[in-house]
Amino acid sequence: MSEIRYVRGDATVPSVKGVKMIAHVCNDLGGWGKGFVLAVSRRWPEPEAAYRAWHRDRASNDFGLGAVQFVRVEPYVWVANMIGQRGMRTGSKGVPVRYEAIDTALGRVADKAAELDASVHMPRIGCGLAGGKWSRVEPLIGERLARRGVPVTVYDHGDAA
Repeated sequence: MSEIRYVRGDATVPSVKGVKMIAHVCNDLGGWGKGFVLAVSRRWPEPEAAYRAWHRDRASNDFGLGAVQFVRVEPYVWVANMIGQRGMRTGSKGVPVRYEAIDTALGRVADKAAELDASVHMPRIGCGLAGGKWSRVEPLIGERLARRGVPVTVYDHGDAA
């Protein structure tokens, strides 16, 4: 069993050796433009382009809550686009986070991380624009990833990214 490691820094720049997977939560509407995805897009155009194409062609693929798209952005870096939020927050309609979808997606991330012998890096997924609570997300990460021996690092950023 691995521990979840917490560090200050940018989850898009993991400073460890070996294969790295950067996991983050996306919505199920095809919207990409706020929150952590901006940091991802500043470094690599491929995850956004792949996500938009995945959403556009959703009638013929697995796009939906709990699904994950793995995008290789560097020889030893992958980005996991996890669909873990229903819609986007507007007004007082409640929070878009879907814990069950994040749980399912993390299981898929764990499988891919094991296959690649990768460590997983992420912000506090589902707790920014998705409106989730870390006290609900952290145990899912522990169960799906850390318990399987996948090294996980969670990044707390100094600014709003």
